[in-house]
Parts: sequence; structure tokens; C-alpha cells
Amino acid sequence: MLKYTPEHVMCMAHFWGPMTKPGTGFLTIQDVSSQQAGFRITTTGTVVDTDQSTQVTKKLKLTGSPLKIYKRTAFIKDMFNSTLEVTKFEGARIKTVSGVRGQIKKACPKPEGSFRATFEDKIKISDIVFCRTWYNVEVPKLYNPVTSLLLPLNEKNSWRGMKTTGQLKREKGIKGMPQNDSMYTSIHRNMKHFKPLKLSKNLQAQLPYVDKPKTLATAKLDLKKQRVAVVRDGHEEQVASLMKMIRTTYKEKKRKDKK
Repeated sequence: MLKYTPEHVMCMAHFWGPMTKPGTGFLTIQDVSSQQAGFRITTTGTVVDTDQSTQVTKKLKLTGSPLKIYKRTAFIKDMFNSTLEVTKFEGARIKTVSGVRGQIKKACPKPEGSFRATFEDKIKISDIVFCRTWYNVEVPKLYNPVTSLLLPLNEKNSWRGMKTTGQLKREKGIKGMPQNDSMYTSIHRNMKHFKPLKLSKNLQAQLPYVDKPKTLATAKLDLKKQRVAVVRDGHEEQVASLMKMIRTTYKEKKRKDKK
């Protein structure tokens, strides 16, 4: 049962068919009834083994992101959809993209599908946590022998096999609706905010001049320009002038006392 085949590379495939000894060659074609210009052999191969108890598994990688981090313990979200799924995976091994290994401990009540996990070391909030699993794929048990070559000559040429799903849809004008799960979705990545780089004075002294941080002298703020202008009336001007005279007299008296 194949979905994608590598180009110019050998691959393993499982199919349901008659008992055949190992080493027997075979080929596959898509249609034998119609005479089309696009006729071609789709697959050529060799039978390796015959076993009815073959088990086919597919890799399944579950990904999640940290919700809260407490030292070596973290709460992970977006990996499962329900608490029941988390319960089935209790004790499973998980890992971050940076290589920190961990283990699923227990499900959390909120949000749904989140769980508590422990790690070898403290992880970051920007880490992606994934769990490697395997999914069983059943091989369709369908085998229909075709004996059209044993028919008389006139019947053999007029024999037509079963139409494919694509042919039936083209004849009836049915368009295949793609599944939403198979559609490509837009990639959304969270912006990472890094802390400003701080260098010690000893390290700055060892750096060459090109790599040293350049600090510009900040201009002093002119407070006089920032102050709000106050318009005084005649009485306020007299009071301000009197206070200025008193301050001047006080400063002169202090200067004489020091002498």
C-alpha cells in the first residue's frame, strides 16, 4: 500500500494477493481495458516474502509548546485534544528540538489537552516539544483474479474491466472536493524577543575596536525650554523682585560671616 514512491530509489510495499514464491517478478498497470496514448507500466518489482501477519506502521510526530515552566517541570499544550488522549500517553518519552529529553506525567484540567511533564534540564518557552509515535496502517484485503486472457478471441478483445474512480467522475462530471486536513495551511511563527546583549568591561577591553560597542554621549536636556512660561501680573512681579533682593542680601551676609 503506497501513497508516495521515491524517484529512482527502491522501496518496500505490501499488498494482498495470491500465494507467490519469493523472487517472482511482477508489474502493475493502471488500466488494461482502454487503449490510451498514456499507457504505461506504473511499477516493476520482485516478491520478497509472503506473510499474512505483516504489520505496517507509519511515523506520527506530535508537537506541542510550553505553557508554563517551573525549573525542570513544565506544562505543555497543543499536543493533544482531550484529557483521555493524554491519559493514554502517560509515561511516554518526549523531547525538545534542542535535545532535552522528558516524560509525560499527568494531564491538566485546563486547558483541554495540556499535561505536566518533567525534563532533564530547564527548557525555554520558545522550545518545541514533540513525541514520536507509530500508527498502524491496515493493508486492504482485496484480491480479484482476472481470467480475461482465457476467453475466446472475440470475447477477449471486447472485455472491459472495472472503471476507475477517476473515469467515473469524469463521465458524470463530478469534481473531487479536497479534504480540509490535506490542504496546505499558512505557517505561523511566533516572534522571538531576545534580551539585549550585555558585555562585561573586561570582555570589552579584549575585543578589537571594530567589535567594541559604540556609546554616544547623550545630549543634556534643556530644562528651561521644557518649562511652561508663566506670565506674572504687577503684584507678582513686585513680590518676585523683593524675594530676589532678600536672597542677594542673605548671600552677601553669609559671605561676610565666612571672612
